[in-house]
Amino acid sequence: MPSSASPPARPWRSPFRSRASAHVTVNPNTATPGSYATVNFRVPTESKTASTVKLEVTLPTDTPLTSVLVEPVPGWTASVEKGALPAPVEVDGNTISDGPLKIVWQADPGVGIGQDQFQIFSAVLGPIPDTGHLVLPAVQTYSDGSVVDWTNTPEQVAADDTLEPAPVLYINDTPPASGHGGHSGHGSASAAPTMDDHSMEASSQTGDSSGLSLGLSIAALVIAVAGALLGAFAVSRRPKRS
Repeated sequence: MPSSASPPARPWRSPFRSRASAHVTVNPNTATPGSYATVNFRVPTESKTASTVKLEVTLPTDTPLTSVLVEPVPGWTASVEKGALPAPVEVDGNTISDGPLKIVWQADPGVGIGQDQFQIFSAVLGPIPDTGHLVLPAVQTYSDGSVVDWTNTPEQVAADDTLEPAPVLYINDTPPASGHGGHSGHGSASAAPTMDDHSMEASSQTGDSSGLSLGLSIAALVIAVAGALLGAFAVSRRPKRS
């Protein structure tokens, strides 16, 4: 007889994966080695029938973060799961064998991120390791049991852009200007040209020089006019010969 049990829920794949705003991203997506970076995970809901009720972010174990703090979010329970690393790692001269492995945000009953909504989940990570970038795989769970795995590395997404990209925190590597993994995770507009310190100094010096030249020219003109007027006045005051 056929089984009456319902088949297990299959991971839900987003039909909007080409929309930049539809991905789970980390912002800002850059950090400085040795710093304690405040990062914000932006989680949008794409489902038209269910709400987001859970977010799990996996932390690196080959370059572990020894300090992870989470900001409380009303209606959500935030926790940092800690445990043994796959292998001991030396961090700042100390051998680390265990540490933070995952951050979990779980919605309280009756709470969730609804359709056309998003939620920001903030955390402080550090010290930031001196490496190229950190991949922070995220798993998004919906109220109907469906799951979206935002877990693919930049290399995997470059080979197949239909894959859901993981949030990436760039450290020594330069974030891509466009495509998956750029600003806010995807497709940022090119930054407007900016002036560096040398250009600004040169511009300032040029402006100062131009202003000085203009001032000297005006002063010379005033002196010349004054001289002509005094000369004319002197001629007019001479007594006439009989």
